[in-house]
Amino acid sequence: MEKFLITGGNKLKGTVKVGGAKNAALAVMSASVLSNEVCRIKNIPGISDVSLVAKILAEINVKVKMLNKTTIEIDPTRVVQRPVSCDIVRRVRASYYLLGALLGRFSKASVSLPGGCNFGVRPIDQHLKGFARLGANYEIDAGMINVESEKLSGNNVYFDVVSVGATINIILASVKAEGLTVLENAAKEPHVVDLANFLNSMGADIRGAGTDVIKIRGVEYLSGTSYSIIPDQIEAGTYMVAAAATGGDVMVQNVTPKHLEAIKSKLEEMGVTIEEHEESVRVTQDGPLEKCNVKTMPHPGFPTDMQPQISALLSLAQGTSIVNEGVWDNRFRYIEELKRMGANISVDGKIAVIEGVKRLTGTYTKATDLRAGAALVIAGLAASGETTIENIDHIERGYENICQKLLNLGANIKRINEENEPINMAKVL
Repeated sequence: MEKFLITGGNKLKGTVKVGGAKNAALAVMSASVLSNEVCRIKNIPGISDVSLVAKILAEINVKVKMLNKTTIEIDPTRVVQRPVSCDIVRRVRASYYLLGALLGRFSKASVSLPGGCNFGVRPIDQHLKGFARLGANYEIDAGMINVESEKLSGNNVYFDVVSVGATINIILASVKAEGLTVLENAAKEPHVVDLANFLNSMGADIRGAGTDVIKIRGVEYLSGTSYSIIPDQIEAGTYMVAAAATGGDVMVQNVTPKHLEAIKSKLEEMGVTIEEHEESVRVTQDGPLEKCNVKTMPHPGFPTDMQPQISALLSLAQGTSIVNEGVWDNRFRYIEELKRMGANISVDGKIAVIEGVKRLTGTYTKATDLRAGAALVIAGLAASGETTIENIDHIERGYENICQKLLNLGANIKRINEENEPINMAKVL
C-alpha cells in the first residue's frame, strides 16, 4: 500500500549518481552459477530484483553475501541441481537465465515460467530453439520449463528475431559445451557485452559480443573473479528525461556516454542541451520542448525501456510526435494514466500519436510496470499540483533509492502509506 506523493513544479538541479545496470547484474548473478570458485561482483544496484535473484540462488544452495552496499560475493561451489519453482521466480523475468546457467553446469535444468513486467507476450521459443541446437531436449509441463542433455555440443544458432534473453541464455548454456557455438542475429545490448566480459574474466572464450555474430568456444573450468557491473543506461536516461521535463539542470554521474547515444540524440532533437563528459552527462533545459518521432529498436537503436519516459516528455512538447514501439506488444498500457493527467495521446496498436499540451495536472495514478512507473514519476515532477502513484514496488524493481535521489535534486516527493486511510474517491474518479 506504499505510494509516492509528488508535488510538481520544482526544477531538478544538482548531481545524481547512477547505479549498476539492472539487466547486466541479474545476468551476471545467474552466470556465477557456472563458476567453480567464488565470485565478487561490484557496482551491484540496490534494487528489489537483485534481492529476488539472490533469494532464488539460495534455493539451489548458492551463497550470496553482501560485502558492502554495492558489492556482493557469490559462492556457487556447493550449488545443487534441483527444480527452481519458488514463487519468487514468477516475480522476476531474469529468473529464466538460470535455465542456461544450470544447463551449462549440470546438463539439466528445471525452472518455473518467469514473471516480470506484464506488457505483452514475451515468448521463450528462441531460448528453447537454441538449447535444442546444443543437443538438449525440452518440455514445458505444469508451469515448469525442463531442459536436459546427455552432452551439450557447440553448434550454429540463428535467432529468428533479435532477443536479448535468448542471446544471454544460449551464451550461458554454451560456455562449457564441447566445441564451438556460433550465435547469429545475436542481441548487441551493453549488458550482453557485460555478461561476456564477466565470463571471459573467469576463463571463458567468448568473442564478438556487441556484434550480431558471437562465437563461444567451450571451456572445462571457470575460475572465480572480481568484476564491476556497467552503469545502468536506463536509470541514467530516466534522470536525463526528468531533468528535461522540469526545465532543470542535472549532472548525471557514473555513466558510459556511448551507451546513451540514442537517448541523447532524441533529447537534443527536442531542444535539450546535453554536455558529455568522460563518465557523466549534464542535462539542461530552458525553453520549449520540440516535437520528435521515436521508434524503439534493439541496440543501438532507441531502447524500448526508455519509451514510456520519452512519451511522458513528448506529452509536454510543442506539436505532434509519433512513438512507434518496435519491440514489444501492449507496452502502451500506461498511456491511460498519462491521459488522466491531461496528456493528449491516442494509441493504435504499436503506434502512439502524442499532441503536446501546455501542462499536466497531478492526480491519482497507478504504475502498471517498471518503466511505466518511471514515466509517471517524470510526469508528476513536471505537473501542477499533487500526483499520487501506487504500485511503487514496480518502480523499485529497477530504480535504486529513487525517492532520495530525487529529493537530493530538489524534487518534492515522499513515500506515504495509506493502508489505514479512507480512499478519497475524488482522486479515483
